[in-house]
Amino acid sequence: MSNAPVDKGRRRFLTVATTVVGGAGAVGVAVPFIASWNPSAKAKNAGAPVEVNIGKAEPGQLIRVEWRGQPVWVVRRTPEMLEGLAAIEDDLRDPNSEQPQQPSYAQNRYRSIKEEYLVTVGICTHLGCSPQYLQDSFGEQVEGIPSGFFCPCHGSKFDIAGRVFSGVPAPYNLVVPPHYYIDDTTILIGEDGEQA
Repeated sequence: MSNAPVDKGRRRFLTVATTVVGGAGAVGVAVPFIASWNPSAKAKNAGAPVEVNIGKAEPGQLIRVEWRGQPVWVVRRTPEMLEGLAAIEDDLRDPNSEQPQQPSYAQNRYRSIKEEYLVTVGICTHLGCSPQYLQDSFGEQVEGIPSGFFCPCHGSKFDIAGRVFSGVPAPYNLVVPPHYYIDDTTILIGEDGEQA
């Protein structure tokens, strides 16, 4: 042990310096650790809303996009397709869309905001297969309706509004994702907007 006098100023300086360096080290470790909890850029993009340009869609055309890793279909329905929806409602499992497979603004006969356009997730509600879009030839290939969707995996069929027929394996209508019209030619899929 030394008998030298204790320099209290130096001791305080060393204590404060050590505390500051230790605090900076703790922050240096904590920032990347907490940042690692945030989703990656790839994950953010996968869940991000998707804009779909429908300006050049022809009547009867199906546009495919991907949202959250799922296929989303936008179908521009013809007047004939729309007229046929009422005629088959007795053959449907959930004709009034009472199951929560769509936002409230799409809980109607057309399952859409604008009658002309159907926006739906292209995955069968039975086992997750992707149905085929059959335009104006559905009745020739699958008994029931003039156009719609047919899942060849287990025979489920849906009308052109994505409503499931009775007596098929799929228990629910096709899912309608949240979406809204940015303008007359652009739909944003993945977010609800204020609907008129």
